[in-house]
Amino acid sequence: MMTNLFSIFDPSTNIFNISINWISSILGLTLIPFYFWMMPNRYNMLFNNILNKLNSEFKILIGFNKTNGTTLIFISLFIFIMFNNVMGIFSYIFTSTSHLITSFTITLPLWLSFMLYGWINHSEHMFSHLIPQGTPAVLMPFMVVIETISNLIRPGTLAVRLTANMIAGHLLLTLLSNNGTVISTKFVSFLIFIQILLLTLETAVAVIQSYVISILSTLYSKEVY
Repeated sequence: MMTNLFSIFDPSTNIFNISINWISSILGLTLIPFYFWMMPNRYNMLFNNILNKLNSEFKILIGFNKTNGTTLIFISLFIFIMFNNVMGIFSYIFTSTSHLITSFTITLPLWLSFMLYGWINHSEHMFSHLIPQGTPAVLMPFMVVIETISNLIRPGTLAVRLTANMIAGHLLLTLLSNNGTVISTKFVSFLIFIQILLLTLETAVAVIQSYVISILSTLYSKEVY
C-alpha cells in the first residue's frame, strides 16, 4: 500500500538487499539489439529517421566543420534519456530520471568535460564569453559574476528541469488514479478518459524533455570552441 504520495519514487524494491528498481535504467537497452539483426521494418525506418534528423540538427548547432563524431554523444544522450523517460510510463517500472541524483549524474560529467576542454584548450575564448560584446566598462565586473554563476548552475538547471517534469506528470496520474475507488461509477469512464489523455501528454513530455536536454547540451558544447 502506498504510505504517501511520493512513495512511488522510492527505489526501495530489492531482492537479497540488492536494489532492482535501478535496473529500469538499462531496461530500454534490451530493445536496441533487435535493430541490428531484424529484417528492415517500420521500426528500423522510424529509428533511422529520428537519428538522421537529430544528426542534421546537431550538426547545424555545432557547426559542420566541428562535428567529427561529436553529434554521436548527443544522439546517445537523447536515446538514453528518452528510453528511461518512456519506460517509466509503464506500470511497475521505476522511473530513474525522476530522481535528481540520476539526472545530475548525467548532466554534471558532460558539463564538466566541456568546461575542462574549453578552459584548457581555448582559454581566451572562454574568457570572452564572460563579457558579452558591447558591455559598458562599468558593468563588466557585474557581468563576469553573473555569467560565471549562470555557467556554474547549468548542470543543476538541466537536472532539475528533467526531474521536475517527470515527477509532475507521475504525481498527477497518481493523484487521479487514487480517486478511482471513491468516486461514483458514472464518473469512472470520464476518469479513465482523462488518464489516457494525461498518459499521452506524459509520453510527449518524456520525448520532449530528452530532446531539450540534448539540444541544450549541444548549445553548451558550442561555447567551448
